[in-house]
Amino acid sequence: MQGEKLRGTKLRSSRIFSIIKQDFETYIAEVKTKLEDSFELVCIETSRGTVESKYYKAEKADKGIIVIGGIGEGFQTPADSLYPRLSEYFKETGVSSLNVKFREAGNLAESVIDVLVGIEFLKSENIKTLGLIGYSFGGAVVVQAAFNETDVKTIVLISTQSYGLSPISFLPKETSVFIIHGEEDEVIPPEIAVQVYEQAHEPKRIEIFDTKASHDLSEIADEIYVEVKDWITKYLIDKSEK
Repeated sequence: MQGEKLRGTKLRSSRIFSIIKQDFETYIAEVKTKLEDSFELVCIETSRGTVESKYYKAEKADKGIIVIGGIGEGFQTPADSLYPRLSEYFKETGVSSLNVKFREAGNLAESVIDVLVGIEFLKSENIKTLGLIGYSFGGAVVVQAAFNETDVKTIVLISTQSYGLSPISFLPKETSVFIIHGEEDEVIPPEIAVQVYEQAHEPKRIEIFDTKASHDLSEIADEIYVEVKDWITKYLIDKSEK
C-alpha cells in the first residue's frame, strides 16, 4: 500500500534565525493518494495537519525535485505555469516532482515542515537525491529545508525574500545555489538577490534579468523555464550520474 513506509515516521527539523536553533517534531500518520490527469494528489496526514501535494511520478526514479510557491493560497507557480512545465518535462526524463502546498502560507517554520514532510514522502518512493525550487517566500523555505536535509544537492531561489535565509551560508559544500530575480520586481528589490548571492558558497550563480521582469517573471516565462531546467539537469541529474 502506497505510503505504508511513512506511517509512524518522526521528523525532527530545525530553523535558524540569527544562528539560534529551534526544534519542531512532526509525526506522519497516513498517506492518501488520488489519481488526476498527469499527477497524483497526495495527502499526507501528520500530527500538525494535512500536507497536500501534486506528485508527478517518474517510473524507477531515484532523483526528485520539490517546487513551492509563496504566501498565496493553493498551488502557486511563478513564470506562467513554470512548475507544471518543469514537472511534466522531468517526469518524461525520469525525475519525479512534488509540488507542495503550504498548510499555513507565510508561517516559515510550519512551511519548512511541509517541505520536509514532502522530502520524506519522496524518500519513501526511493528518491535518493533532491533539488528544491522556491518562489518568493518559498525561497526562504527552500534554504531552511536544505539546511535540514543533506540529500538536497541543489536549490533554486526565484524572486526570493531575505527573511529566513541566513542558513544559506551553512549549507553543505556540495549544495549548489541558483538565484533568479527580475530587475523590475515590484515586491522584492533585486538588491536582495545580490545580498543572498554574496552569502552563498560556490557553486552558485545569479541572474538578474534586466528586461521588464516583474515579481512573478511571467514576462520572460520561457527564458526562466530553460534556465531552471538546464540548472536542475546539470546539478541534480548530470552531476549525480558522474
